Amino acid sequence: MPELGAVEDHALGLSWVVDEPMARASHALLVDGRVWLVDPVDAGDALERAAGLGEPAGVLQLLDRHGRDCEAVARRLGVEHRRLPEELPGTPLRPFPLVTLPGWKEVAIWWPERAALVVAEAVATSAMHTGGASAVGVHLLLRPLPPSRLRRHAPEHLLVGHGPSLHGPAAAAALTEALDRSRRDLPKVLLRLPATMRR
Repeated sequence: MPELGAVEDHALGLSWVVDEPMARASHALLVDGRVWLVDPVDAGDALERAAGLGEPAGVLQLLDRHGRDCEAVARRLGVEHRRLPEELPGTPLRPFPLVTLPGWKEVAIWWPERAALVVAEAVATSAMHTGGASAVGVHLLLRPLPPSRLRRHAPEHLLVGHGPSLHGPAAAAALTEALDRSRRDLPKVLLRLPATMRR
């Protein structure tokens, strides 16, 4: 079992980050008394804490090319595993396609009432994505053409698949900066990448 790093209680539910160079992050969104688990990694007691927030509603997998522990967690909790959901009826969560490339399909989630944006891979806060150059960074392979669909949203909560979440006014500003500087910061991130992976 991966070693659990930071666990964060926040206004949307709970997030946890695995203690590893990739800093995989998972989220539990508390929506109308029910808990949606997003890209969960089974680490420490995080799942027990997440399930304790309310009735488990389902497990959401936002990236096609890795399932993490989604399927196993869904079986354990007796809920549906929804891979790349196109919609989540009866909830305020609004999935939308973010990356549609060969071998890379990714869905993000917008929660309008809470100004919350959940992104699995395209942008993140881990050193692997940012190279230490900014608070949020675009994935290395997407930097030449960053995902412009994210510009439609000004999140007060940015929950990512790698690294800690961002909350408050700084979240939207950091996301905009990451998209604006995506190409310009590419050489800097490439130079720093070996050091981030050795952590």
